[in-house]
Amino acid sequence: MTMPHVPALHSLEDPDEFIARHIGPSEADEALMLSVVGAASRAALIAEIVPPGIARRAPMRLPPAVGEAQALAELQQLAARNQQLKSFIGQGYYGTHTPGVILRNVLENPAWYTAYTPYQAEISQGRMEALINFQTMVCDLTALPIANASLLDEATAAAEAMTLALRMSQSASRRFVVSAGTHPQTIEVIRTRAQPLGIEVLVPDSPTAWQQALEGDYFAALAQYPATDGRIAYLGADAALIHARQAAFIVATDLLALTLLTPPGEWGADIVVGSSQRLGMPMGAGGPHAAFMACRDAYKRALPGRIVGVSRDAQGQPAYRLALQTREQHIRREKATSNICTAQVLPAVIASMYAVYHGPEGLTRIALRVARYCAILAEGLTQLGHSVAEHGSFDTLLVHTGSATETLARRAVGLGANLRRYSSEALGIALDETTTRADIALLWQIFAAPGQALPDVAALEAGSTLRIPAALRRTSTFLTHPVFHRHHAETAMLRYIRALSDKDLALDRTMIPLGSCTMKLNATSEMIPITWPAFAQIHPFAPGDQLAGYRQLDTELRAWLCEATGYAGISLQPNAGSQGEYAGLLAIHAYHAANGQSQRDICLIPSSAHGTNPASAQMAGLEVVVTACDAQGNVDLADLADKCAQYSERLSCVMITYPSTHGVFEARVEELCALVHRHGGRVYVDGANMNALVGIAAPGAFGGDVSHLNLHKTFCIPHGGGGPGVGPVCVVEDLVPFLPGHASTGLHSGVGAVSAAPLGNAAVLPISWMYMRMMGAEGLKRASETAILSANYISCRLQAHYPTLYASPGAAGQRVGHECILDLRGFKATSGVTAEDVAKRLIDYGLHAPTLSFPVPNTLMVEPTESEPLEEIERFIAAMIAIRAEIRAIESGEVSRTDNVLKNAPHTAAALLSADWPHEHSREQAAFPQPALRHAKYWPPVARIDNVHGDRNLHCSCIPLDSYLS
Repeated sequence: MTMPHVPALHSLEDPDEFIARHIGPSEADEALMLSVVGAASRAALIAEIVPPGIARRAPMRLPPAVGEAQALAELQQLAARNQQLKSFIGQGYYGTHTPGVILRNVLENPAWYTAYTPYQAEISQGRMEALINFQTMVCDLTALPIANASLLDEATAAAEAMTLALRMSQSASRRFVVSAGTHPQTIEVIRTRAQPLGIEVLVPDSPTAWQQALEGDYFAALAQYPATDGRIAYLGADAALIHARQAAFIVATDLLALTLLTPPGEWGADIVVGSSQRLGMPMGAGGPHAAFMACRDAYKRALPGRIVGVSRDAQGQPAYRLALQTREQHIRREKATSNICTAQVLPAVIASMYAVYHGPEGLTRIALRVARYCAILAEGLTQLGHSVAEHGSFDTLLVHTGSATETLARRAVGLGANLRRYSSEALGIALDETTTRADIALLWQIFAAPGQALPDVAALEAGSTLRIPAALRRTSTFLTHPVFHRHHAETAMLRYIRALSDKDLALDRTMIPLGSCTMKLNATSEMIPITWPAFAQIHPFAPGDQLAGYRQLDTELRAWLCEATGYAGISLQPNAGSQGEYAGLLAIHAYHAANGQSQRDICLIPSSAHGTNPASAQMAGLEVVVTACDAQGNVDLADLADKCAQYSERLSCVMITYPSTHGVFEARVEELCALVHRHGGRVYVDGANMNALVGIAAPGAFGGDVSHLNLHKTFCIPHGGGGPGVGPVCVVEDLVPFLPGHASTGLHSGVGAVSAAPLGNAAVLPISWMYMRMMGAEGLKRASETAILSANYISCRLQAHYPTLYASPGAAGQRVGHECILDLRGFKATSGVTAEDVAKRLIDYGLHAPTLSFPVPNTLMVEPTESEPLEEIERFIAAMIAIRAEIRAIESGEVSRTDNVLKNAPHTAAALLSADWPHEHSREQAAFPQPALRHAKYWPPVARIDNVHGDRNLHCSCIPLDSYLS
């Protein structure tokens, strides 16, 4: 009997298994795609597209790829290096319980975390309802009429409020007064933001000095309520004094505290900011957490970030959409008040769901429990002979410890707890939702003298009262809308979350071919670590020796990203791509100033640039000069040379995107970089299109001085419905000293902090670590090559139906980078059809539209990424070809120009089932344009939304139920 062949062990071990799972097309698919585009291999295709002078000569020096199980095991060991002590630090970061139903069904659910920003409103109704719940919660708790749908963190929200107040102020002053009771990381970020704008930041060092400052000249003032040391004080008199100076009053606050405290909107605050972190989102060493901003009605049209508003659809039903200044940086560009493009949607959704699940009674109960424990702790510390600050407090105590401060802080660590070193003579203790009786006993043990008996919790509970002054206790109601009262049972909450996610299209249901946005696979193995307690339950300002795991993660990921980009140094602090842009421009500006050339203040930006570029430049104190693009979409080098010569003495930098915003590898990029360098300027290479470069070309090697990366694009952190994001800033050697610092950790730099936490959105960095560890150098290169191949395949297959607008010549036809722009501009004249009509019709086919009308009006920019299998790419191609046939029917006169499947798209089930069907086309053609849709049909929850109505009639809180009935 012949024994079967037994393969060698090494042949059964496949470290590249993850690579094959991440990259969609199989080897057979790839061969077919190459034959269609007319290239012998991926390498041959890349050689046609990428200028030879910038191509990498050697592979990236990265650890060899490993499988998912090994990568998780390695990361588990790294996480174990973090020390998970009980945190009483506070300072804007608190322990919280994420309800299991929200943890599993939102934070860990790809239906929520793989969705894109809700620019296509009809397929985003679920997450926008969650966001309007967030806005309603913020409005109710702050007692202000308008709130946005989240910002990046509390510190940057305060900085945004400062610039909003400056824009709206009637005062000629450029002084901004900040209370010393504000969280120190907030003051630091405000100083960073203020410096390039010529804003003087005054921080009075005592209550008396604060009052004196309010008698002076300023355009706005900011105070923390409760203060960073726990103090609760009535600020209404301050508001009156500030308003008498024609200035704005900004208040940073705590949403949980506002369930018990008189809200700022009731005593005169104009703008209120803060973090929603403690509403169900883990500390995560600093992020991601959704900040908020609420304001008076007069400020609403200047409010930064996104606002979800209510409009109506084509059938007259209420529907949600992004309102007002959506992507305002694309409209106002260098005149924009903010460069924010991404926000923190997923954490905002979690906070809103937390409020829905607990309701007003539940939130109040949680807050009362915290406040009661705070009062009991204070009484016990007093019994133990310690001096506790006598001011009112909600959750935080300031204990005067004198010369025993360091001894007590070290004793706390030895017993498994972190206290806040408030000063050399005082410690802070902050309680939260997770505080227990055992924690109170532990704190008393820390402060008790040897042998001293500990107080009795039960006895103190019977006699203690809240430390909140009676005059500051809330009397007004909040969260009165039915949505905050219906879903307190887990069954009801589970079904509510599922009902909302069913309304949306995310990557778990369809390809999202958005150009410039890189919607690629967010592998489950990459996502698993973000909720490990060793990463999630760490305070960002814990002692450094307790963050060894995060420090190693930071070191390794920065080294790998340097290999990918060719740069010498990287900071992971920026918590969005826009913040990375901003930090990079600050570094350039600080470099020039350090070299005695602070007059260099001109930033050259091509007309095709993403709108955050000019917005970031003006925030960095630079003057924007626009340069032309040629007919092929490339930077016009002749015009750039003229501008460089004209502004040679003032030239700070040029900002380019590479490959270009038009999706093309510009052949003369090295010449462009050399030209700018000859005039003393630096080259900023926007990393938005890095998914076409990793392993193929490195910006730091072909002439770039600075780049930001989008880890939520190229390096697999999911978009989360519009955030979280991470935007590391990468620089060449001589700019490394000017990377962002953080004084709270002793990391000083020439530009200061750009986000509240030293590592920004630290909790999601393991995602990119896992991706790079499992892909290795060859896997990452193959991903870039496959992304380029997929885009060229789509361009070739659709060429006869939709010409590609910009391309470079290749051996077998036109070539594009990792995305292509489909030109639909001619259809308006021939059929009345616009790119928006095609985008809405794709919904009927169960597909998310490509990027609409950017960077060229009435076009669609398509980016398939490497993750989409050929089958899904073909489904998109088939839909686009079928839609082209629908357009031809209009062009031939067979179908009406005003009543057709495109103009009426998307078609809802309600419209199709209505007894009244006034259209010439059939219901079947509207609903099932392809046979496969009968077996897997996405039904849009609303018809096409009226954008103009929503802006003219702004309503940004929960819809009253009778609106549906009417």
